[in-house]
Amino acid sequence: MDSDSLVLTALYEIDPQIMEQADNPSPSTAAGQETATMVTSKRAHDSPPPHGSEDQSKPTGAAKGAKRYNPRHGQGKRGKKKEVGRAEWSRNSVDKRARHEENQRSAKRRRLEGEDGTLPVYSTKFSAEEIASEARKPKRKAAVLIGYSGSGYKGMQLNNQEKTIEGDLFRAFVAAGAISKANADDPKKSSLVRCARTDKGVHAAGNLISLKLVIEDPDIVSKINEALSPQIRVWGIERTNNSFSSYQLCDSRIYEYLIPSYCLLPPHPQSFLGQEIERLAKDENDLDCYHERQADVADFWKDAEEHHVQPVLDRLDPSIRDESLSTMYNPPSTNIPSKDSNKEHVDSSNLSNGKPDQHKTDPTSNETAHVEPSEPVQAGIPTIQDLVQEVDSAPPPTANPKSTTNQTEAAIRAIKSAQNTAKRAYRISPARLARLRSTLSRFVGTHRFHNYTIDKTFRDASANRVIKSFTVDDTPIMIGGTEWLSLKVHGQSFMMHQIRKMVSAAALIVRCGCHEGRIQDTYLEERLSIPKAPSLGLLLERPVFDAYNEKLVEFGREKIDFGKHEVAIREFKQREIYERIYREEENEAVFLAFFASLDFARSGSLLWVSSAGVEGVRRADTKDDAQGKGEDEKEIEEIEGEDEHGAQEDN
Repeated sequence: MDSDSLVLTALYEIDPQIMEQADNPSPSTAAGQETATMVTSKRAHDSPPPHGSEDQSKPTGAAKGAKRYNPRHGQGKRGKKKEVGRAEWSRNSVDKRARHEENQRSAKRRRLEGEDGTLPVYSTKFSAEEIASEARKPKRKAAVLIGYSGSGYKGMQLNNQEKTIEGDLFRAFVAAGAISKANADDPKKSSLVRCARTDKGVHAAGNLISLKLVIEDPDIVSKINEALSPQIRVWGIERTNNSFSSYQLCDSRIYEYLIPSYCLLPPHPQSFLGQEIERLAKDENDLDCYHERQADVADFWKDAEEHHVQPVLDRLDPSIRDESLSTMYNPPSTNIPSKDSNKEHVDSSNLSNGKPDQHKTDPTSNETAHVEPSEPVQAGIPTIQDLVQEVDSAPPPTANPKSTTNQTEAAIRAIKSAQNTAKRAYRISPARLARLRSTLSRFVGTHRFHNYTIDKTFRDASANRVIKSFTVDDTPIMIGGTEWLSLKVHGQSFMMHQIRKMVSAAALIVRCGCHEGRIQDTYLEERLSIPKAPSLGLLLERPVFDAYNEKLVEFGREKIDFGKHEVAIREFKQREIYERIYREEENEAVFLAFFASLDFARSGSLLWVSSAGVEGVRRADTKDDAQGKGEDEKEIEEIEGEDEHGAQEDN
């Protein structure tokens, strides 16, 4: 430090007012003038020349050895920091962590007050006068039993910008007076915790959240329901102890999955998957056993082609017929059928009203299911006459390639519609139902489910999950001519997409004629491709709080029991959940498109469900590596659907 700097530092430590006089010198004070001259000279000496001045070169001579300003040595830098001594600087040092936390608090206050325009969609902001005028009431920790249909919602969990179940519930609590106006802007003030968070579109007949509520009003449940849409219901509110957490104290969860029975039909014999599983069964000397496992559906596709598809083909021009079949069963290797490719393309508004299903196969018999062509199987599903009428209405083939393409596309739509009509007429046999039940039982116990979720490896301890039971109801549900199966899984906890992948794996094994023991291979270290079944059929049946309920006996509290609301829950499930599932599948053909896409995707990643097992996937990988992996292999997981909301079924 040079002599001038020492003098300035000494002057400041003796009397800081001297420095202030230097910055604001008084003409009548000689000492102030002298000090001002010294400070000005010093600052001019060390300050860099202004931008754009002629002297932009490096300093030379005495100036070369001059030090840059260092705040720790009591010197400011270019006027950005106050000039203080070392001791003063140490006393006034900034706590960066505290400053960061304060900035976060300020940002949150601005967000909640709407100053930055990002007030969460579930928040309600009241004025200070409104908050002050509201009578203060005691808050009690409570468990809220709820049910909801997830259609149209971005999952259960709160989202600042999206419509969610919790968001609607929170606003309803505020509207009913269960949450005070002072706490209406932030759910954290009420200690809101969910029992199980569900994906976008997933339903719940019974779920539970815990939070602090004003529950003195005996009609509080009715008032909350009045503020909710019919898709969300509050079954009841139970008072709990202050430490209750719906997430931490939940013992297990029971989920239900509804799936049409036609999803267990084998792949079309001319699809890629259908041809490969037949070929591998022959290569592995397992063809006889494979045919035995598929005996109850051995004639399905033969009957479907004869009674439903052939009448359509007979009306087609031979050139159009051949081109249509070739395009259907031999798609380009880079073309995976989209989710919409197997939807009913016939305008149902122009269809004649069909009669109820007159299928003549006894669903309790072990005989092969046959499809009768005489009657439509479902209202709104096209009859054979409707299908051939669509083909006839298409422009006749001409030399114009565009006209020929239009007729080919119309023919393909008619053929697919005929096949889908045959699928919906299918009734599962007891033998196939028993195979599904036996396959599902292979999930029971503690296993490594790393292949049934995302971003987890074989060695992740969190991939170990406990499944207590996985069953299928003996009696299928008949809706509008389509047969549905109810699968119920009871587990301690579930990872993201786990249930949907378990359902998909079981369905693939049954429909591909694979031995049920193949499920055990999915628990090994090998990474296998298991697509996730559509979210449409999944719903949370109820959470279980047995351990907590046993402890409540000594405290005199009411148990958390969804059974007390069984009648209301059953009616709600039928109206808001089951009917929505059936209606969406009829209109959108979600399950038809999902499994057809898997069947026609020219990828070997699903061949673990063949007689060759995991070895079949390895052979396909080796072949792909030699030939160059195709787009189907890269995009097989994309068939599963677009519902990556970030929420989980349960965790």
